Amino acid sequence: MSFTTDKQTLDDLGLPGKFKPNSIYSLFNKVKTAGGERLLNEMFHHPLHDPDAINARSATFRYFQEHAFQFPFNREDFLPVENYLGNGTSASFIASATVLAKKKWMHSFLRDEQYSALQTGLRATINALVALKELLHELKIGFVAPARNIFSHQKLHWLSEAYHSKEVPLLKAARYDLLLRHTLRKEMAQVLETIYQLDVYMAVSAVARERGFSYATALPAPMNVLEAEALWHPGLRKAVPNPVALNSAHNLVFLTGANMAGKSTLMKSIGIATYLAHAGFPVAAKGMRFSVCDGMYTSINVPDNLDMGYSHFYAEVLRVKKVAEEVSSGKKLLVVFDELFKGTNVKDAYDATLAVTTAFSKYRNCFFIISTHIIEVGDALKKEFDSIRFSYLPTVMNGHVPSYTYTLAEGITSDRQGMTIIENEKILELLEE
Repeated sequence: MSFTTDKQTLDDLGLPGKFKPNSIYSLFNKVKTAGGERLLNEMFHHPLHDPDAINARSATFRYFQEHAFQFPFNREDFLPVENYLGNGTSASFIASATVLAKKKWMHSFLRDEQYSALQTGLRATINALVALKELLHELKIGFVAPARNIFSHQKLHWLSEAYHSKEVPLLKAARYDLLLRHTLRKEMAQVLETIYQLDVYMAVSAVARERGFSYATALPAPMNVLEAEALWHPGLRKAVPNPVALNSAHNLVFLTGANMAGKSTLMKSIGIATYLAHAGFPVAAKGMRFSVCDGMYTSINVPDNLDMGYSHFYAEVLRVKKVAEEVSSGKKLLVVFDELFKGTNVKDAYDATLAVTTAFSKYRNCFFIISTHIIEVGDALKKEFDSIRFSYLPTVMNGHVPSYTYTLAEGITSDRQGMTIIENEKILELLEE
């Protein structure tokens, strides 16, 4: 089983996007190699479901965060290594030497660049192998052991000598080329994969160290908890942290607050932290622990669908239906709904929000965070349910000017500053001129 979600959720939370500067993926994508980026993409977009696997990956990231090792390669210098080892060569020394001699002749008399490119790739690979060998001696982490053992291979004892040589003569180049790209081809693939792993672990942990992120503890699903002493949005430098506490006894948070009070940001923060925690990545949280979920679904920015004739309200209804199907199937999910049914009139929105929240709250194996501006729904729920946590983000009025603490409080807000904001912007005065 794996942790499942969908495109709507990923987009709502701003998770994917290599070329989106504010995406969570781009926040962590500081890798230096093409292979490292491939591995980062795989790890980031496929969260784990097994607590032991999650905790093992988190422990590896934590190790590199604590020790602050520097990745010894940059993208430009390592590209020739990837290109060189990514191609095969002749299967015998005689054939290899013959091919190299031909390329050298063509380089000397026809200005052909193949021999020069091969020498560049070979030299870059030798330099990279020596740098990696030195780094591996410093690392006390299990996954590098196979690569470390490769360097004790008798057939690689020439590395130090070749590294200190100013140039690689043709016959030695043919011998080294045969070893690296044919005889030890599987070993070099293992070395490359180790470099890619180091690239990812060092890049991601460096971001975590610089931003003060930590690591969540994964627990078995039956424990049914999602807790954090302090949690904030990883994309915000000066975010206000808030606690989170969900469990079987209190599995639903009913969140209220005025516009701009921070409801959407808080809900996204919880969703992002849950996703990253399942991937074993650093989280913008302190003291976080969670029981593994089967997946997560959100409804924050639901678009209409003009091609299919869907109004915004009908798109919201279909989204709630999709989530209801997943919840009723018995899956353990985190569900985040931001302002349910805002695409219809207040009476229908009240009735629908009350009915849907009531129905969802009975699924104690799932966690729900539901926000709304219709505070009367909260008043009705409060009379019936003790499993719902009622929280709000307050607004502080400085005269006629609202300000926001972004700090969670218990209860249901009565803040209504919509008309105050409209009056402050003097919209009605403009229309009366």
